[in-house]
Amino acid sequence: MEQFGGRYGEDVFRPEQAGEGERIDFGALAYDDITMARLRALGAGPGWRCLDVGAGTGTVSRRLLAEAGVTSVLAVDRDVRFLSERPLPGLDVLEADVTAPDFDPGRFRLVHARFVLMHLPEHDRLITRLAELVEPGGVLVLSDAVDLTSGLPEAVTPGTPYTAVMRAMWQGLRDTIGTDVGWVPSYPHLLRGAGLRPVAAEIHVPPLLPGSPISRFWADTWQRSRAAMLATGLVDDAAVDAAVRYLDSDECAALSAGMFTVWGGKPGEAGQEATDPTTGPVSSG
Repeated sequence: MEQFGGRYGEDVFRPEQAGEGERIDFGALAYDDITMARLRALGAGPGWRCLDVGAGTGTVSRRLLAEAGVTSVLAVDRDVRFLSERPLPGLDVLEADVTAPDFDPGRFRLVHARFVLMHLPEHDRLITRLAELVEPGGVLVLSDAVDLTSGLPEAVTPGTPYTAVMRAMWQGLRDTIGTDVGWVPSYPHLLRGAGLRPVAAEIHVPPLLPGSPISRFWADTWQRSRAAMLATGLVDDAAVDAAVRYLDSDECAALSAGMFTVWGGKPGEAGQEATDPTTGPVSSG
């Protein structure tokens, strides 16, 4: 039974809180190049109508238009203040809750969601629903975090200020808003269960270097989720402060959480293009 009662953007990481857009952009700086390389390798380009779920500040949506040259992007989020700040031809913005039963914005050649489903319940239903929004010959691409140190013995991952606070963060977010990264490695199985073929996956782990975007992202994330972390009893204020200092020091030798990305193609009708996870568009006719 779910014990949490809060939601992302309400109890933690509120968009109206000063600096929240900058926190999201630190994550974008760490991961956008990897995301864009994968989307372009899968064929994203002219003629593609795209859906970007949980689009945040819109960095992926805008790069799909500016760099990949897709025809249009529908950027969806529960709060679109960051998306509405910089209009762009081809970029449509929709304020909506993807968990709502009536969420049905149409069919798209690309459906993309990054760091969204890990914060939401009903994972199986949501993946099935997103797969239904992919048009024949299109592709669903999902990315979420994986905690690569969880469950490993201390001899492999010796205790540091970073590892202690990361464990408290994951537990605090799970208790507060239901964030659960433990199920993320099951993505490939769930995409196959949703009827997508073929399916493939990869992991990217950015280096934790002093002043790097990912280090600044985690430091800011800890500050904004500090109350939830302290409530676990696993850390205190001094431990969080020590972890922030550790991230910005030359002594930091920790492994960041990774971005696990999985993609699968919707079988196309005769004469249409399908998407192969390793080579991009291929003829299915």
